[in-house]
Amino acid sequence: MDDYRPWNMETNTFLMLLHLSQLAWIVIPGAGFVVPIIMWATTKDRSTEIDKHGKMIFNWMLSLLIYSIISTILIIVGIGILGLIGLALINVIFIIIGAIRANDGIFWHYPLSIRFFK
Repeated sequence: MDDYRPWNMETNTFLMLLHLSQLAWIVIPGAGFVVPIIMWATTKDRSTEIDKHGKMIFNWMLSLLIYSIISTILIIVGIGILGLIGLALINVIFIIIGAIRANDGIFWHYPLSIRFFK
C-alpha cells in the first residue's frame, strides 16, 4: 500500500469511503456518480491503489448505467420492474461488500461488472 494519505486519512479508510460514496444517490440523485469520480480524480495520480479501486468502481458505475437502461426498456414493455428492484438491491449489497473489503485491504471486483478500464 502506498504511503500517501489521501484527504489526510488512512488509505484503507479512504478506499472504504470511496466505495460507500456511490450510495450518495440515496440523498441526491446523480451524486452517486459524481462523488466517487471526484474522490478518485483528486487522488489517483498519487496512489496506484486508489487508481486501481477507482477504475474498478468506475467500471461498476458504467455497468450499472447500462443495466439500468436495459431494465428501463424492459419496464416499458412490462416485464422489468422486478429486475430493476433486484438491480438496486444488488448495487447496494455490492457497494457495502466492496467497502468492507477495501477497509480490510482487499481488492474485490464487483461481480457483473463490465471491464471498460483495466
